[in-house]
Amino acid sequence: MTDLVRFRLAGFLRTGRALAPFLAGLLALGILYGGGRAQPAEAYGVSAVVLFPVLAWQTKILLDVEPDVQRRLTLVAVGAAREQAAGLVAAVVAGLGLVMIALVFPWLVGGVTGPSLPGDRSIPAGVALGLWAHLLALPAAVVLGALASRAITRSAGYGVAVLTLGAVGALVLGFSGSVAPWLAPPLLPTARALVGPLSGSTALLLTAWALVWAAVVLTGYARARTRRA
Repeated sequence: MTDLVRFRLAGFLRTGRALAPFLAGLLALGILYGGGRAQPAEAYGVSAVVLFPVLAWQTKILLDVEPDVQRRLTLVAVGAAREQAAGLVAAVVAGLGLVMIALVFPWLVGGVTGPSLPGDRSIPAGVALGLWAHLLALPAAVVLGALASRAITRSAGYGVAVLTLGAVGALVLGFSGSVAPWLAPPLLPTARALVGPLSGSTALLLTAWALVWAAVVLTGYARARTRRA
């Protein structure tokens, strides 16, 4: 499966499809950090929210690079489970690259600042929490992008609709006072949690929430792919 993952990533990079989400991510981060400086944890919490639709879009692009005929041949050669897993792993690897850029970018443009008050988090703690916030957003973004891929939606229009509704829904349902916050990944709840002190129980709850949500959607994706194979 490693060779298949490399093949997917090579196609994504070689065709130049990686450039669009990369530039979109830089643009989103530039706008975010252009408004002033913030503590690392708070800034990274918002950064994870902002990058969520970009990561989902990147996943869709990566999965759509492979022609339909080639994907069917791969299904026959390695089986449905390995073919699906290779695409998702490749999307995660590509997403990790964008996450690393998101962690480094604010330091290059002066968008973050160190602790200024006695109770403020240290820079290493803020960066660690920022990495955690982005890693919570990544699985949800990958499975949303997978649901919007051509293998599921069969058309570009439906794919854009799924991607847009998923991204907007994740934000709307994450607002404070939402009647059904569990229908969306914990993007905004995580960002809010990073503004102040974060307890271990809250961190565990948010982590479990993100993983369970991604697992449920991933199950739906796998079943849909099996039916459409």
